[in-house]
Amino acid sequence: IIAFFVSNVQAQRQQKVQNQPYADQKMYHLGFFVGMHGQDMILSHTGYEGPTGERWFAEIPSYSVGFSVGIIGDRYINEYLNLRVAPALHFGEKRFVFKEQLSGDEYDTTMRSNSLSLPLHLKFNAGRFDNFRPYFLAGAYASMDISPRRDMALRFKKMDYGLEFGLGCNIYLPMFKLCPELKFSLGLADMINKDRSDLTDKDLLKYTEAMKSGKTRMISLIFNFE
Repeated sequence: IIAFFVSNVQAQRQQKVQNQPYADQKMYHLGFFVGMHGQDMILSHTGYEGPTGERWFAEIPSYSVGFSVGIIGDRYINEYLNLRVAPALHFGEKRFVFKEQLSGDEYDTTMRSNSLSLPLHLKFNAGRFDNFRPYFLAGAYASMDISPRRDMALRFKKMDYGLEFGLGCNIYLPMFKLCPELKFSLGLADMINKDRSDLTDKDLLKYTEAMKSGKTRMISLIFNFE
């Protein structure tokens, strides 16, 4: 009975029609994606002591949800490997809370963080299972901050770069592929700009002086349409 059941299930699986059976064999294909993300930053501090003895430390207490949109250009290499470029716009913000070590005073500020990124990925595909095919991707990116920002507690450098990796699944629909993807971005550059000639309120300078470095982090949930 078990043998009959297993053979019957296998026969039914073999008869299942695959959507877009040759979609992954195209030498080039295009697509687009939309999604959401949360921005973070790994901060380190100088221990700077101001004229009045104040020592400030900063943290980002929570993720603020942002929006991402971009396009996909994909180059077929072999059955299990693709080269992919996916320029994107990310619209979001970061909330900083500065705390004074002795008095416990706090300064809370939210800074808009919009960027244009250009990642280059290698996409490693598993074998296709009916109309599903999981994958893993890894690569590097460069990005440019496009947020106007003056007279804020912190000012960031324009250019950033780092590493990205993620995982997702190709879902083959009759007309296109839908690919949910979870991606992690790890910045390698120190983004804290020490040149604060833009400040008109010099009392804000103590927050920049308190920062030694800040490296970006981002987690994204995106949906590719290819």
